[in-house]
Amino acid sequence: MPNKSLRILIADEQHFNRLRIERCFNQLGYYAVAPVQSLEELLILVEYASEPFDLLLVNAALAGGKLDLLDLCLDNRQLERALIYDGQQAGLAVIPAEQGQKVQVSHALLADQALIRALMARIDPVQPFVGTVISVR
Repeated sequence: MPNKSLRILIADEQHFNRLRIERCFNQLGYYAVAPVQSLEELLILVEYASEPFDLLLVNAALAGGKLDLLDLCLDNRQLERALIYDGQQAGLAVIPAEQGQKVQVSHALLADQALIRALMARIDPVQPFVGTVISVR
């Protein structure tokens, strides 16, 4: 069962992309999702959040050369983990999930269902049920 308290932030200029990614999270059982459309909105939410975000998904093009997204994600205490997609756009090298403990960079144009599912399997692994089973006859 997914941890419904995970706080997820999606940052992409394209409304359709934000909706599509949010829908992927909803299908996996995650509903605490905040979508933003600009770098300014992203920075404000991260700066003034009362609690850290568990995950940021951000389109590399959102920074538009104004900010180093990789540094933001690595150095900010308000971001537990991050996925920067369309990393080729910003000239970022791919950081695979196995190597990137905090930040993963993907050249995928959009974070699709398969990428999100694999990411969430690392962040929120399914916990096996531990308990006593009582049989009723």
